[in-house]
Amino acid sequence: MEPGHWSSEHSDALRDYFLKGMSYAEIGRRINARFGTAYTRNAVVGRAKRLGLVVQIRTTSPSIVPALPSGACLVLPHRPTVLTLPPKSAMKPAAPVKLRCVGVQPRLVPLVELAGEDCRYPYGGDKDGEEITFCGHPREPGSSYCAPHARLTRRAGAGSARVAGPVVLRLVSAA
Repeated sequence: MEPGHWSSEHSDALRDYFLKGMSYAEIGRRINARFGTAYTRNAVVGRAKRLGLVVQIRTTSPSIVPALPSGACLVLPHRPTVLTLPPKSAMKPAAPVKLRCVGVQPRLVPLVELAGEDCRYPYGGDKDGEEITFCGHPREPGSSYCAPHARLTRRAGAGSARVAGPVVLRLVSAA
């Protein structure tokens, strides 16, 4: 494997071969044959990106195949991929997403002051060092949230997945 430093001759050769329209794999083979190096296709791609040589349409390239023991080399023909673009009507910008919100003015109660019957819907904490506070309004029975926040946290039309019922525990003695 070659070190990360490319000499200026190698970079110039890469630039020349790239401008001739060669694939990255073919450029790697040519540079390796010309200078006696062992650059991989990925090394050529990385160096081309650092030099600002960018291909707008992505094409598939055969991998660099090492020479066979008999001296013959298996080289697959390079066929560029045909890229079909969708019609311009399909490239419309996406519609803005309407966010769900509730019309509740939160009390912004800190965690240490939160009572057992208060809504636990969190506010804040998005920025570093920002305190997390909670809604604090009376919560709905069987929920951790007040009625508006309970509706906000569930999918539309979906009931609660959990059914509250008695829990039966069975004691088993260890053998």
